[in-house]
Amino acid sequence: MSELPDARVQAAIDNWAPRLIANGVDFNDFSRTTSAISRWDEWLDAWSATADVHHLLAVEARDAGHLESAGEAFLRAAVTYHFAKFVWVVDPERNRRTTEAAVRALYEAHAILDPTAQRIEAALDGGTVVANLRRPPAGPEPLPLVVLIPGLDSTKEEFYLWETVFLRRGMATLSLDGPGQGETGFRMSIRPDYEVAVAAILDAVTGFDGLDLRRVGAAGVSLGGYYVVRAAAFEPRLKAVAGVSGPYDMSANWESIPSLTRETFTHHSGATDGADARGRAAKLSLAGVADKVQQPCLVVTGKLDRVIPWEQTKRIADEVPHSEWVLYGDGTHVCNNIPFKYRPLVADWMRARLG
Repeated sequence: MSELPDARVQAAIDNWAPRLIANGVDFNDFSRTTSAISRWDEWLDAWSATADVHHLLAVEARDAGHLESAGEAFLRAAVTYHFAKFVWVVDPERNRRTTEAAVRALYEAHAILDPTAQRIEAALDGGTVVANLRRPPAGPEPLPLVVLIPGLDSTKEEFYLWETVFLRRGMATLSLDGPGQGETGFRMSIRPDYEVAVAAILDAVTGFDGLDLRRVGAAGVSLGGYYVVRAAAFEPRLKAVAGVSGPYDMSANWESIPSLTRETFTHHSGATDGADARGRAAKLSLAGVADKVQQPCLVVTGKLDRVIPWEQTKRIADEVPHSEWVLYGDGTHVCNNIPFKYRPLVADWMRARLG
């Protein structure tokens, strides 16, 4: 019998189990892998071993010519590698290697399942922001474009299923790793003015065939719910924005947010310690910013959110002039326990605003 998990392992299970499942981790993998973990320092190894199984299955299927099976297995490997390190900052170098494994596996999946997908890079302040561009398989062009913005510990490798919701409704998607996120975070820490990353990546796709940059929206999850509102206030090319479970002020509930979230913010913000991290978190505030947003804005969250209290997210809706507010009484953080409710809502709303 395995030992009872330590507090950080239990926090990861309690706060993020629905998120892993909603974004492509097999439920049976989740049960098997987490049941064998008793200490937080074991998390990355355990999940990497699970991801390795899927990667091997993918390679074997590809070698045998079973390409659909290979693509699906590469996709499972990518998201599993991602969740091996998503809030695991015990060893930054191992975190980086696992991030790179997730990136490679996703591109192996793209090569089979969506060969028109493109990696987009844009220079920003001596570094590079990276995004994945995907288009619907068929339909009239030029297409509206939705920039998908991750949160504190999510990355573009987590978004394949989220992208699909928009693609099925005739919108292209551009999933972005901005400062402090994924592989972009290797050289750039979190910064409050996320609009610079959005501007850089939109500049990079300007002139692309089949995209209508007069119809650009953005959707952000968790801390991305802050980023998307901040970007809308200063980037006029965004015509509509949606945020799910975003914080109005990242520092407002600093002591009550999960310790793993605080540790992850400390790492990705480049802070020297917890006090420095809280000071940096205070700079991620929409005070004096939210009321500048003139675009239509959808704000969504769940009343059972234990990471960002729903009242924090409602402050965004209260201050953005043209906002719509949706609170799911049964929703947890990012409503990942009810993706069948919030995802169609956001995608349908965005499609209606972009035309």
